[in-house]
Amino acid sequence: MRQLLKRLVPESLRSYAHAAEFLALQYAGHLPSQNVRYWIYRRMGLQLGARSVIYGGCEIRAPRGIRIGTGSSIGHRCILDGRSGLTIGDNVNLSTEAWIWTLQHDKDSPTFACEGGPVVIEDYAWLGGRTIVLPGVRVGRGAVVASGAVVTKDVPAFTVVGGIPARKIGERPSHLDYSCGPGLPLL
Repeated sequence: MRQLLKRLVPESLRSYAHAAEFLALQYAGHLPSQNVRYWIYRRMGLQLGARSVIYGGCEIRAPRGIRIGTGSSIGHRCILDGRSGLTIGDNVNLSTEAWIWTLQHDKDSPTFACEGGPVVIEDYAWLGGRTIVLPGVRVGRGAVVASGAVVTKDVPAFTVVGGIPARKIGERPSHLDYSCGPGLPLL
């Protein structure tokens, strides 16, 4: 079906449709009503679990490739890139301006081609403010990524990482039982 559509729909129309979706998502992130934002995100294919919250100013790319579990919190001005697939588990906290990328340019490519892979953020993980997670990374259950860290490799469960590139700096207790959804005090 996709091949047929590619032959029947001119490239220029596909380009306009992509641009329209991008603009709609940009504006949706700035709407003051969470209910209206969620309605738009869901209509565009984002899967959002019960009691999960996406705060204002977030940038969503390719919402059809994004699944957010139950009771998770996506902070202000986060970037969620679903182009290669992004799974965010249950009770995950993404603090303000956490960026998750699933595609990037290949520095070794003579044509500046894209490369990437799906990103998985497992249950109870916490990404601090202004963290960056690069394509193909898995952040394990209960892991913590310290503010400002750049995650280039998988993070084991209940491990605390920080720095550029992120390295282990500690461990977290494994008996976690909380929800990050609405109702948490803002710090």
